[in-house]
Amino acid sequence: MKLLTFSFFLLCLHSTALAQIDPLTQVHGARGQGMGNLRVHGMDVWSYFNNPGGLAKLESSAISVGYDSRYGLKELNTVDMIGAWKIKPGTLGFGISRFGGKLFNQQSLGMAFANQLGIVSIGGRLDWFQTQIEGFGTGNSIIFSMGGIAELSPEFSIGASIFNLNRAGISKNSESRLPTGVVMGIFYNPITQVQIHLEVEKDIQIKPIVKAGLEYGIKDWVFLRAGINSNPSRLFFGIGLKSTRFTVDYAYGQNHALGSTSHVSLGFSFSEK
Repeated sequence: MKLLTFSFFLLCLHSTALAQIDPLTQVHGARGQGMGNLRVHGMDVWSYFNNPGGLAKLESSAISVGYDSRYGLKELNTVDMIGAWKIKPGTLGFGISRFGGKLFNQQSLGMAFANQLGIVSIGGRLDWFQTQIEGFGTGNSIIFSMGGIAELSPEFSIGASIFNLNRAGISKNSESRLPTGVVMGIFYNPITQVQIHLEVEKDIQIKPIVKAGLEYGIKDWVFLRAGINSNPSRLFFGIGLKSTRFTVDYAYGQNHALGSTSHVSLGFSFSEK
């Protein structure tokens, strides 16, 4: 009965939000989620998952862990751990993520590299991705994703991120393919305390999603965030606390059809900026 109920929920969820919750396609990190599930211009350690090109913008090596709770179901929770190291050729990152429960789960493990080339930062990520479904077996895939950011001025930049660029399937024995999509976004920083983001995300199997987000720094160490999505309509709110070395971020999302989500991230920077 539990398997039947969960399978029915996944079927309903697929038409509205499934492409946003698995480790491959979801936005990772509470900061980006608090601004409306934003992916392109995070420019922090969570860029490993969201836009590998953003890793080149890091000023110091860092590690972070995150936990996502969705719609009151532990079967939809995600746990992440990531790290990024500044090395002479660029920035090297690694990440591990697990989504789901006993009946259905997906996990990824991989590495990324990013570098700054003039006004453009560009990066790529290679993941081993596994899908397990109780009663059906396990599938393994190798996935390539990439992204970049072009800084047109100190206040304005554009960027893009493409996930599953090689269109990998669930397994070599299945014709079903994992989600493939592209996100394009713009970033505007009119004053030091304010960031404005706008993104359009398109999975090849669903309608485009328009995202808008805002971050406002009350102090150097306190940040308030808000965002909105279309298809389906969702609202997001968040808060961040930041010291020289530590960061704590929390985000809350509301989906009128499915319920609420909560996201927490903890980070540590290895050297002062």
